[in-house]
Amino acid sequence: MDAQTKAELLATGRVAIDENLLGKTIVSSAGPGAGKVGFFFSSGGIRVKLGADAKSPLKAIEKNGNICIYKGEKLLACGQIEEELLHCPEQAYINMTETCIFDCKFCPVPKLNGRVKSVEEVLDMIEKAHDTGKMKAISITAGVDETVEKEVERAVEVVRKCKRYHVPIGVSVYPTINSNKLLRKAGADEIKYNVETMDRQLYSELCGDQDLDFILDCLSEAVRMFGKNRVCSNFIIGLGEDDETVMQGIRELVRRGVVPILRPAASHPLRKGEVNIERPSKERLLKLTRFLREELDQAGLDTRLFRTMCLPCTGCDLGPHRDLG
Repeated sequence: MDAQTKAELLATGRVAIDENLLGKTIVSSAGPGAGKVGFFFSSGGIRVKLGADAKSPLKAIEKNGNICIYKGEKLLACGQIEEELLHCPEQAYINMTETCIFDCKFCPVPKLNGRVKSVEEVLDMIEKAHDTGKMKAISITAGVDETVEKEVERAVEVVRKCKRYHVPIGVSVYPTINSNKLLRKAGADEIKYNVETMDRQLYSELCGDQDLDFILDCLSEAVRMFGKNRVCSNFIIGLGEDDETVMQGIRELVRRGVVPILRPAASHPLRKGEVNIERPSKERLLKLTRFLREELDQAGLDTRLFRTMCLPCTGCDLGPHRDLG
């Protein structure tokens, strides 16, 4: 699998597959596949996360010990299903709060009525992941159950109690006025605050109860406090924005020292009628990721230097360095 093939797989995002081939099936509680069965497919050193969907135009079959993905009669890639540790390979990536008081129209999490894990439960999950010998990083994310301040406090407690594992720790939460200071003091290594979209009209329509300028200011502060190649942000592609808006948004984030993660938009039945999602095509993903690569290179930013969360995983996104090469 090369970058062109991965972009084609991401453009569809799902594949028809016998779920018996997946072994232990995992339902994500965060990210674009929240509430759905997904799996990681690895081929030629490149990884992609795909949803299992019997109605997909792509089909995966087992052949000579490999999983081979076809589009009609055309073979796209052969490889292996990669085992998750927690949410992704090699990381204890845990969503502490599977619900949210915010109501971003593209996100299914507020509709899933998920549970809130206690700090003790999260720590127990991390301990078990560590015991496998496969844990290379700890990544913590959360929706918002009661207040953003409470979620930051919970994340701080988890980070503080996990330094003993001596692996990098990343945190993705909704920021507060002092979240950077608290997380840095606790021992977090990397930060992700999500802008979701840099189209301000779309932002007001889809995330109306959040403050984009505040998030941008917190991202800039995080760069100053955590350093270069330590701060990133999810930037969803396919919510109705045009390419020029995306490129302007990339420039602004990179200028602040923030690495954008271009995330293909995913429709969810729980959000039907609330948002118009057009999943980006293979060509659009390649075009925007190449532009992102150029902007990152000019700014001396490198996604390969991140050690936690989405950038080292690359399952849901086309990596500007790891995938484009």
